[in-house]
Amino acid sequence: MTPARSPGRALGVDLGAKRIGLALSDPSGILATPYDTIVRTGDVVAERGKIVAAAQEAEAVVIVVGLPRALSGKLGEAARAALAEVEALQELTRDLGIEVDTYDERFTTMIAHQGLQQAHPRKQRRQKAKREQVDAAAATVLLQSWLDARGSRS
Repeated sequence: MTPARSPGRALGVDLGAKRIGLALSDPSGILATPYDTIVRTGDVVAERGKIVAAAQEAEAVVIVVGLPRALSGKLGEAARAALAEVEALQELTRDLGIEVDTYDERFTTMIAHQGLQQAHPRKQRRQKAKREQVDAAAATVLLQSWLDARGSRS
């Protein structure tokens, strides 16, 4: 479900096993850029708190969480875990005026890797592209796709 177009920032969230990539849109909801990375500690309550705090700090009106569907489009174990995170985030943001949405994130990490390799064509530079950059870039690809799909419906 995609909310109606409204002005305000969106925070994209790529839930990785080791890190959570964050991306942020501009206030007009047209362009997504990398924002931050949260290192997974195993404390899911604290990690969720950091996501919500980032949304509040950025004055985001919506948090868009990547939904890792299988290539077939079906919901697997990772997608079900992401949906559980979405429910928990919805509980945390209910009284804050921040919506939580999902968006299909198939291929976002692969696209992020390709983009970083093109940005750093020499092998030494590619190796310098830190994993944190990949996670934030994957969140950016996810958020930009969500923004583009949302904009085409307006």
